[in-house]
Amino acid sequence: MEEQRLTHVGSDGRASMVDVGGKPTTERRAVAESRVTTSLEVLQLIERGDAPKGAVLSTAEIAGVQAAKRTAELIPLCHPLALSRVEVYCSVDQPAGAVLIQAEVRCTGQTGVEMEALTAASVAALTVYDMIKALDRAAVIGPTQLREKSGGASGTWRRDG
Repeated sequence: MEEQRLTHVGSDGRASMVDVGGKPTTERRAVAESRVTTSLEVLQLIERGDAPKGAVLSTAEIAGVQAAKRTAELIPLCHPLALSRVEVYCSVDQPAGAVLIQAEVRCTGQTGVEMEALTAASVAALTVYDMIKALDRAAVIGPTQLREKSGGASGTWRRDG
């Protein structure tokens, strides 16, 4: 097996931003997901729009969009990207006992948008937690994970399952 090396580590072992200047510009897309597991009572309040802090799902969706646009400010070695689309969708899944979050991010660029999608899903989940913590401090965030990505030299990747 060929030895893998971390792309954000220079030959001297120090962290560095990857030089993407020579990479071709391609359509990039990433989808990430997260979840917030909570009680049935809280899920019902969220669905009815009766949570004490207001509209949980739409607030989380907006927070996720804002987070995707600010990823380069939050993750030190991420490139700032001109995103062409950010969509965050939150829904209540009572059988799963959770708020499900999906974030899709697109751009035309020289580097991928996986971190933007993961950041959007993460911040949306944190927003849900913030809005329900007075009702259920035991709510659990996660897993947060990349579902799929496309574009660039590595092509398309999808998580199994």
